[in-house]
Amino acid sequence: MEKEPVQVDQVASLNDLANEMPMREVWHHKDILRNEIIAGVTGFFAISYIIVVNPAILKDAGIPMDLSIFATIFSSFFGCMVMAFWANAPIILTPGMGVNAFFTYTIVVNMGLSWQEALGIAAVSSFVYMLIAFTRVSTILSASIPESLKHGITAGIGLYLVEIGLEKAGLIVAGKSSLIELGDLTQPTPLLALFGLALSLILYLRKVKGNFFIAIVATSLLAFFLGVKDSGTPTVDLARLGQYHKIVFQNDFSSFFTIPFILAAFSMTMILVFESMGLVQGLLPNQKKFKKTFEGGSVTTFLSGFMGTSPTVAAAESASGIESGGRTGVMALVAGLLFLLSLLFVPLLAYVPSAAIAPVIIITGALMMAAIAGIDLSDFSEWFPAFLIIVLIPFTNSISTGLAFGFVAYPIMKLALGRTYEVTGPLYLLGGLFLLDLVFSTLL
Repeated sequence: MEKEPVQVDQVASLNDLANEMPMREVWHHKDILRNEIIAGVTGFFAISYIIVVNPAILKDAGIPMDLSIFATIFSSFFGCMVMAFWANAPIILTPGMGVNAFFTYTIVVNMGLSWQEALGIAAVSSFVYMLIAFTRVSTILSASIPESLKHGITAGIGLYLVEIGLEKAGLIVAGKSSLIELGDLTQPTPLLALFGLALSLILYLRKVKGNFFIAIVATSLLAFFLGVKDSGTPTVDLARLGQYHKIVFQNDFSSFFTIPFILAAFSMTMILVFESMGLVQGLLPNQKKFKKTFEGGSVTTFLSGFMGTSPTVAAAESASGIESGGRTGVMALVAGLLFLLSLLFVPLLAYVPSAAIAPVIIITGALMMAAIAGIDLSDFSEWFPAFLIIVLIPFTNSISTGLAFGFVAYPIMKLALGRTYEVTGPLYLLGGLFLLDLVFSTLL
């Protein structure tokens, strides 16, 4: 018997309906489909900088930049397809910022391993991540995390996005007498960003459909007519695609039993598992999709190393698409197709300047900061570990470091109060593992 289509008026909102809707049904609801497409486009533009930035970082590890661009695009496309058809989740997967820095500057530059050995470490770490994702361990770990820490993770990622957005906008810069200071407001980039921020806020508050996307396009057009353009965007020569095989399946496991390989693999495993878990839990509008999303992310992470790039993770910038109405895998599908099309149009990304993208990232991060309301501020032992996560993620420029301090502090504070019944066995284990990770990280 044919299933009757769900009526939009049976739920409180289109977003509520889309949250529970299989991807195949989205195509029958024009309003939801439009929201998902706009969300996919918005999310793609918010994270599109990864196409250039990730290869630039991996170049310092010795991976040719032009070939690394192909690896970044293909791994992102594959990850988005997995999110669309396996998890039906509005999550964009790309090579992770932070993870790529660990890959390049810790494993290759500081430890002296080759980029091929770093790819071998990434494969081992992501294989462990995949084992955890496809077993009950992931469910146990997720259930053992206190609500205060979960809200802290969401707010911490939000504050991290705000910092990224302000930096991309040129509104904050490295200070001479302090960590950060106000940028030069006489320069075109900060002024354009302020215009984009004002426009984005107005459209958002007025509940205009496609608000963020409209603001990105309008700011980009203004930048074009004013002659403002980001520099350093490389041109992808598709003729070089024939050389892409030089970085595919180059994983080197020859130093598998050495101490540096083991320590690096342990630290990367901690980063991948718990950064991915924190990001997915912090981003997903529908937590029922956590298991499938976590599983799909692990598969993409495992395969990305064989594609010639550092591991993929859920992009925090997915939140900009979600705020634009993304609730299903259609958002990921649209973003993935745009990644593939970017092979032809990467130079055009130069016409979408940082000033156009930054306001969306800032507002999205601010909205995620609302998760602080879910933290019990009357209990210091609950909110202080969450506070550590919130401030240390942006201050250390590392999601995994912020998580580590929060997860170590939580059981210690409960033990100090004699409230051991509030800490589960897995949480003690997580605290211990994060402590080991912090110790090992100082030794690498």
